[in-house]
Amino acid sequence: MDAFFRTHAYLVEHTNAPVRRGLMDEINWDDRLIGIKGTRGVGKTTFLLQYAKEKFVEGDRSVLYVNMNNFYFQGKGIAEFAEEFVRRGGRVLLIDQVFKQPNWSKELRQCYDTLPKLKIVFTGSSVMRLKDENPELNGIVKSYNLRGFSFREFINLKTGNHFHTYKLEDILANHEKIIKEILPRVSPARYFQDYIHHGFYPFFLEQRNFSENLLKTMNMMTEVDILLIKQIELKYLTKIKKLFYLLAVDGPKAPNISKLANDIETSRATVMNYIKYLADARLINIIYPVGEDFPKKPAKVMMHNSNLMYAIYPIQSNTQDVMETFFVNALWKDHTVNQAGKKEVYTVDGNRKFRICDATSDAKIKMNPDVCYARYNTEVGKGNMIPLWLLGFLY
Repeated sequence: MDAFFRTHAYLVEHTNAPVRRGLMDEINWDDRLIGIKGTRGVGKTTFLLQYAKEKFVEGDRSVLYVNMNNFYFQGKGIAEFAEEFVRRGGRVLLIDQVFKQPNWSKELRQCYDTLPKLKIVFTGSSVMRLKDENPELNGIVKSYNLRGFSFREFINLKTGNHFHTYKLEDILANHEKIIKEILPRVSPARYFQDYIHHGFYPFFLEQRNFSENLLKTMNMMTEVDILLIKQIELKYLTKIKKLFYLLAVDGPKAPNISKLANDIETSRATVMNYIKYLADARLINIIYPVGEDFPKKPAKVMMHNSNLMYAIYPIQSNTQDVMETFFVNALWKDHTVNQAGKKEVYTVDGNRKFRICDATSDAKIKMNPDVCYARYNTEVGKGNMIPLWLLGFLY
């Protein structure tokens, strides 16, 4: 146990979160069982350690961070370890990569039932379905999602500002006023393209080649997050990877399921399941018309975020496609995004229509007062025309 405390102390001491994540204030830390899901590379480990650093003084042994990658846990389960931790005065156990432990959900349930004074905060993959696939956790676990950096967080990191979030309703009603508060302090256009290219994943801060690091992360998403958690045989990995590649190079559009099934030599139903797994892993987003959902054929499949588009060769970086990908990703956290009739038009929350368009092409667009125009290549807006970048301040 002392070895774990030494590791915990070292990691917490050397943790320096570049941006304080907004999720830190959204979580009810009084709950006894808290699950934090997120795609690989978005900073879940740093988030746990930052929580320990914020809430506990140095040397406090009532809190402990452990990673299920440690081979020690091949011989001892979570519940047994937690019991020993509590006997030593432990109160808060932070468990990273909980899915690496066999029967992890049953172990957490045992901890919850037998150790009433213990709080557990654990991280897991976005592929995990905490309640649907683990009924023993129903009613006791509070689940949250940690996302990659928003454009707001990226700007705060780059400029030292502390811009706060805005609700979509506030942006739509008051964007001209909001912009006047932001523009005197920073020019979003200076940072937008960098964010689009490499700003979503916090590891862009590391002294390593970002594209290579992202490719490695994408492979881990398929090889570990999808195969391990969904219990898929290794022999099907190449089919899943090929499907992802085909979807990526095709760009945002309705997938031809029959052709994809033929290309990867499997059934249409399997292709749809694989598409769902890729979406769960946050590699792609599936867009449906209003009122439809899986397992129906999507209206559009696109990359989960624009950074992924620049990691696929040949690079598919049509500006309109990139901007639509940014739009969908920015709204995905708290809103439902569906495809409307036209290619560039989306319905948000079932009733608001948005069209993503180039501000330099306004003369070619017939404006509709019932549509909100999210425009790129501009920093300002007016009326029902808002600058696209401002939607990056939603979280």
